[in-house]
Amino acid sequence: MREHLRAGIAVFNAGDFHDAHDAWEEHWLDLESGTDDEQLLHGLIQFTAAVHHGYRRNWTGCVGLAESAEEYLAGLPDEYRGVDVARVRRILAGVGRDPEVLYRRGAPRLTHGGEHVLLADLAFESAAVAAGVYAGRGGYDAATIDRGVAYAHEDLEDGKENSRFVHLVRDFAADPADRGIIHQRLAGHVEQRRHRERDVEGLFD
Repeated sequence: MREHLRAGIAVFNAGDFHDAHDAWEEHWLDLESGTDDEQLLHGLIQFTAAVHHGYRRNWTGCVGLAESAEEYLAGLPDEYRGVDVARVRRILAGVGRDPEVLYRRGAPRLTHGGEHVLLADLAFESAAVAAGVYAGRGGYDAATIDRGVAYAHEDLEDGKENSRFVHLVRDFAADPADRGIIHQRLAGHVEQRRHRERDVEGLFD
């Protein structure tokens, strides 16, 4: 869960409010309803949606989502799973009273373990989650990202910490300006790896 939490927080902190929930949703759907973990992710998903609607000037939607998020987070400790839940609740209360505060002060940043997590800060597992989020937008081939992540895992299991797949997946997640070029490079390396695999398989046909 830590990897998903940090990925979603970093995506949110990058200003991609609507996309942040994609880092949490798949994991959240597998959780038992009403558990602390489920309530945390449900509350954060509603929180990011509230901010998204606030920036679109949908004040009614923003306030409704902020109030809903507060309800999900109400029973959690002030700090849970590294998230400063008390601060999130304070932000939600302020947005619920005056959603235009998002324009006056700008969107808040979320923290994990007291750290304002950025995309460049993510360890590989969290970066892989974030890469999957960004693969779903901008016309990128999600299958290429999935294969790149799979090859990165294989290399890490073999002790190859400096694998080009590890670096390219992290760069794809962290560098929006060059994301298209990085995707092309990753696609090329994925195809080379698949070609080598097919050659090896052909030896045993």
